[in-house]
Amino acid sequence: MDVFEDRRGLLQAVAYRVLGTVTDAEDVVQEAWLRWHRVDAAEVEDPTAYLVTVTTRLAIDRLRSAQAARVAYVGPWLPEPVPTGGDPADDLALADSVSSAMLLVLESLSPLERAVFVLREAFGYSHREIAAILDRSEESVRQTAKRAREHVDAKRRRYDTDPVTRERATVSFMDACAGGDLAALMGILAPDVALVCDGGGLAPAPRKTVHGMELVARALITFAGRMPADPAVEFAEVNGGPAIVVRSGKTAVVVIMLHLVDGVVEEIHLISNPEKLGALNM
Repeated sequence: MDVFEDRRGLLQAVAYRVLGTVTDAEDVVQEAWLRWHRVDAAEVEDPTAYLVTVTTRLAIDRLRSAQAARVAYVGPWLPEPVPTGGDPADDLALADSVSSAMLLVLESLSPLERAVFVLREAFGYSHREIAAILDRSEESVRQTAKRAREHVDAKRRRYDTDPVTRERATVSFMDACAGGDLAALMGILAPDVALVCDGGGLAPAPRKTVHGMELVARALITFAGRMPADPAVEFAEVNGGPAIVVRSGKTAVVVIMLHLVDGVVEEIHLISNPEKLGALNM
């Protein structure tokens, strides 16, 4: 197999976790491919280290531009959903390193902190290896990693990870929404549940996070009534966990991911921005 293609899955995984968007990650990996073909591969002692270095540095530069653009984003911004389960690089990552909840927490880090955190926590690189990738001192990387870890620990919530519990809640959620059963829906929502909708100004969606069991339940029932005339609803593994994907024909129009604490839904991520759903189209 081609040297680059053999490592494409790893590079895509690194870039996506640093950037939070499939499109940007693909652009970065494509640029890494172009740079790889400009060098004499025979002179590269460690192709994997070289390609991860190029990809990470490109991703940091891209993230700096992306963060500035997100200031003007319409409504809440959520990471771009990506199907998981078949990515050969997933075995290298922590179980939750690709979840939308974790990626959203990573948005609060600086680009450098985020890259260090991803390389260290998700892919297991040593401080020395990260220092070489980023062309910084090992002590500087160690301090950055500590700062990023403390920041993430302070901001993240510990959601349920048991797949059976998550799948059961997802099925109950979908049935309640489809049946317009407000009481059943409220029965699986936490009192302080939050609904975060990302329509990007391109699809109908609340432009502020909705809080509270009853308000969230009513918003979801209303949203379910606005589905396409020919919706097809399916379960899929998205960002490392069960998700509901609504399609119109072969086109994904809505993705819903639930985050649970003690078996009840604490936070809902609903993405309807068509520009973010391309990775889920058939």
